[in-house]
Amino acid sequence: MVLTAHEKFVTGKPGGRRASLRFADLAGLELSRRQLQDADFSGSVFEGCKMVRVNLERASLFGCSFRRADLRHAVLSRADIRGSTLRGANLSGADLTQADFREGQIAIPHPRKGLDVLRHENRNGELDEANFSGARLDGSNFSGVSAFAADFTDCSMKGVKLVGANLKDANLSGVILENAEMAGVNLQGVRLVGAVLTGVDSQLMRQAGADMTRCLADATPAVAQRAEALLALAKGHQRWCETGGREGKPAVFDGEDLRPLAARMRGLMLTAMSAKGACMVGLDLAGCQLQGANLEGADLRAAVLVGSDLRGARLVDANLTKADLRKAALCALPLGAARTTPTHMERVKLRYASCEGADLDGAVLDEADLGGADFTGASLKGARLRGAEMSSTIGLDLDRQAA
Repeated sequence: MVLTAHEKFVTGKPGGRRASLRFADLAGLELSRRQLQDADFSGSVFEGCKMVRVNLERASLFGCSFRRADLRHAVLSRADIRGSTLRGANLSGADLTQADFREGQIAIPHPRKGLDVLRHENRNGELDEANFSGARLDGSNFSGVSAFAADFTDCSMKGVKLVGANLKDANLSGVILENAEMAGVNLQGVRLVGAVLTGVDSQLMRQAGADMTRCLADATPAVAQRAEALLALAKGHQRWCETGGREGKPAVFDGEDLRPLAARMRGLMLTAMSAKGACMVGLDLAGCQLQGANLEGADLRAAVLVGSDLRGARLVDANLTKADLRKAALCALPLGAARTTPTHMERVKLRYASCEGADLDGAVLDEADLGGADFTGASLKGARLRGAEMSSTIGLDLDRQAA
């Protein structure tokens, strides 16, 4: 009744009231998909709860226990999680943007005398053995937290604060760790294989004995100096497209590091450009015309491709982990006279990518890794998915699409 009244409060319906369930025992409850943003659950117990896709945005979860709770794809952005225990919890694909996990002091009522006699207890944030794979943790505060053997695989952790945190034996493979604060962090036995470490003191990590195989560091000064020349190439390509080849020329970015361009290519017409094996991590290509582009083997992790036109593009072996492909066109490209060419995405990595509302009709996704990707509202009619990895995907109802 309390939670239903809170959901009415959230949606502005009559009879609504903000939930305040402090020090409540809610262990084992089914709370999946409930709308509990801004609720106060300070000091409560959620051990073993099923909370898949629950919305706890801005909620007060101070000193709560989430041991072994199922919080896959939950929304906890800007939640106050200070002093909470998430040991063994599953937060795969969750949104924890700007969440606060630091130590907190909690006042515990006397078991018989209630609030008349309070005992104050300091609680450290405990995330040992928690699963954060594919979660969004941008701007979150983990200062002083223990995350021993936690799994942060493929997480986005831009601007995260890890000062004094214990990450011993944690897995941060493929993590996007841009501009993180790492002073005093325990990195003993940490795996950072293939991680993006821009704006981070990688020397500190090497000294701590972390596994940094295939890590991506900051762009070199020489690469930064090429930014204007690369932008000129992109604009020359746009002129070539607009004039039917009379002006400008096709751009070839094969093997280039395009990260210094940031959002400067946004919305450009880059039809049939070539960027094989290019480093395009975090690049903002929203609204770009990329029909027939060759992006084979390109690193497009966390790239923004919202509303971009990629019909007929070649994305074989490309890495689009955590990329934003909402409402992107990845269907077949018409060539005239009833001929089309499909978008080739064989062996592409779309792990935890946002593909909501995307058009993938007829796309070739053989042996693609779609683990944790969100296809809510996407169309995959006629798409080929032979040998594709589809564990933990969201909204991928192939039977309905076929019908």
